[in-house]
Amino acid sequence: TLWDFETNSKQALQQIFHEQKLGEKGISSFEDFHKKYLPINDRYWARYHHGHVAKEKLRLGRFHDTLKEFGVDDEALAETIASSYLNISPKMTALFADAVDVLKYLQEKKYALHLITNGFAEVQWLKVEHSGLKPFFEHIIISEEVGTQKPAKEIFEIAMERAKTNANECLMIGDNFNTDIVGARNAGMDQIFFNPKKKRRREAVTYEVSSLVELKEIL
Repeated sequence: TLWDFETNSKQALQQIFHEQKLGEKGISSFEDFHKKYLPINDRYWARYHHGHVAKEKLRLGRFHDTLKEFGVDDEALAETIASSYLNISPKMTALFADAVDVLKYLQEKKYALHLITNGFAEVQWLKVEHSGLKPFFEHIIISEEVGTQKPAKEIFEIAMERAKTNANECLMIGDNFNTDIVGARNAGMDQIFFNPKKKRRREAVTYEVSSLVELKEIL
């Protein structure tokens, strides 16, 4: 919702593609590599969220499978890419437009801000620290640390318990409809769907915005 995952991930992968000279290993271009990687990564994360693959399998398998799409069956290379990616990508600092401005606005309005995120703990902490987001949030709830993940209502309940509040006083802002919006609704919270690409949806949401600055009109 704040950290521009697509931009940061692509920049990290592009750096690794050149550092590892993947173009000399039978992979035609970075764009081809990235195009193959995206659906493979999505499938691994979906399986991880449903408990069908372990963290280590996701970390390595998504890159090994992508390499194999180009006839490169090299697990050692996949391990190098996986380690590099988890080291480089969280340190990227691209944020969505107006992210910091809106966070400052919400703080000035005396809103208590809390962050709920799915993912690997070591990666998420690096993201919030390197991007300068950490000081804005009173609590940062990371799925791997609390043992449950969005859209399960339990992670929202943990966040509310730590914030000493209840669903009637909370509003979830998120860009993933299935995890953020459905999860918040399951926990009884109102929601704001941040939808910069204006994707079509079939289910209702309390509010919807296409840019973060629009939050100032609601809050």
